[in-house]
Amino acid sequence: MRVIVTGQIGMDKKPYLDTVAKFAGQQGESLQVFHVGDMMYKEAPDVKAGKILDLPLSRLNSLRRAAFKDIIADSRDQKNVLVNTHATFRWRHGLFSAFDFDQIAKFQPDLFICLVDNIEVVHDRLHKEHEIDATLKDCMVWREEEILATELMSKAIPGSQFAIMARGRHASTTRTLFRLACRPQMKKVYPSFPMSHVVDMPEVLAEIDAFRAALAEHFITFDPGDVDEKLLLERSIAAAREGKEFLDVTPHSYGGSKNAEGTPLRVRIREVLDIAGDIDGQIYMRDFKLIDQSDMIVSLIPEIPTATGKEFPGLSSGVERELHHAFEHTKEVFVVWKPKKAPSPFITETATKIFTSVPEALKYFEQNGYFAEKNLFGN
Repeated sequence: MRVIVTGQIGMDKKPYLDTVAKFAGQQGESLQVFHVGDMMYKEAPDVKAGKILDLPLSRLNSLRRAAFKDIIADSRDQKNVLVNTHATFRWRHGLFSAFDFDQIAKFQPDLFICLVDNIEVVHDRLHKEHEIDATLKDCMVWREEEILATELMSKAIPGSQFAIMARGRHASTTRTLFRLACRPQMKKVYPSFPMSHVVDMPEVLAEIDAFRAALAEHFITFDPGDVDEKLLLERSIAAAREGKEFLDVTPHSYGGSKNAEGTPLRVRIREVLDIAGDIDGQIYMRDFKLIDQSDMIVSLIPEIPTATGKEFPGLSSGVERELHHAFEHTKEVFVVWKPKKAPSPFITETATKIFTSVPEALKYFEQNGYFAEKNLFGN
C-alpha cells in the first residue's frame, strides 16, 4: 500500500510513524517512511529548525516539490510506503495548501489517512515546538480544514481511499495503522459503546475496555473513544461552576513529544468553553465518518446499575444514532446485548445479528470467516 498520512502541526507524526514502521519490521514487513518536513530541511540547510514555515511561499513550495520529487523516485519499487506530510497550513501566511496535485497523482497513493488527536494535546505540542499564538479554537478549525483537504485530495485520485484515524491513548493504534498499510484485506470495524454517561462507573468502563480490546485484536478498528474531548468539556464546565480559571488535564497520549508521558497540561477553561460547539459538531461528523469507512459496526450495550438496585440498558442516544446510521448505509450491524430486558424492535429489526456476550460474537465472527485475513497474515 502507498499511503499519504496528514495531520495538523502538533500531531508529532514523525516518531509515531517511525514506531509503526518498526512494528511492521517486527511482523516481517517492510514499511518505508518518508518525512516530507525533514527532506525539505535537507534541501535548505540555511533554515533553522522550526522556522521553515516563515519562508516565502514561493520558496516553501519549491522545497516541497523537490522533496516530493525524491519521494516519487525513491519509493517506486517499495512495496509499502508511508509519506508523512500535511494537507494545509494555517500560519503567518494565513491558510494555504501543502501539496501539489500533479505530484500526488504521480505518487499514485492507495490511501489517504488524516491523523487526529485530543485538541488540548495538539495545542500543547504546537506551542512547545513553535513560536505561535494559537487558541484551542484555532486548532479545532485547523483540524477540520486538514480533514477536509485530505478528503478532497483522495477524491481527486481515482481508486484511492480516505480514512480518519486517531493516534489515541493505546499502542493498539500503532497496530491499526500498520494493518491499514500492510494488511488492508482485514475487516474494518467501528466499535460502538456508551461513553459520557458511564464515565463514573468503573465496572462498566472495564467491560467496555475489554470489548474494545477484543475487537482491536481481530480487526482494524476505528475507535471513537481514542479522542475524548467531550470529557474535557464536561470537566471544564464543572470547574467553571466552581469558579476555577484553569484545569489540569492528564494527556492520554504524548508518545514521542517533548513532554514526559502523562505530564499534566494546564488548560484555560474559558478556551474550552469557547469550543463547546466545535467539540460536539466534530464528534458528530467524525464518528459518522468512522462508520462510513468501516465494513461493519459492533455495538456493546451493557447493563447499567442504579442507586435503587434496578438495572437498565446502557443504550445512549449516540449509540442509537450510530446503529441507525450504519444500517442506513448498508453496513453489517452487530449488537452485543447484555441487559436482561429484551431489545426493542428498533434494535432487532436493524441488526444483522444480536449476541448475548462478546465471546459469543467472537465465536460467530471466527466461524464465519471474519478473521480469515488475520489468520493469513498474523498481526
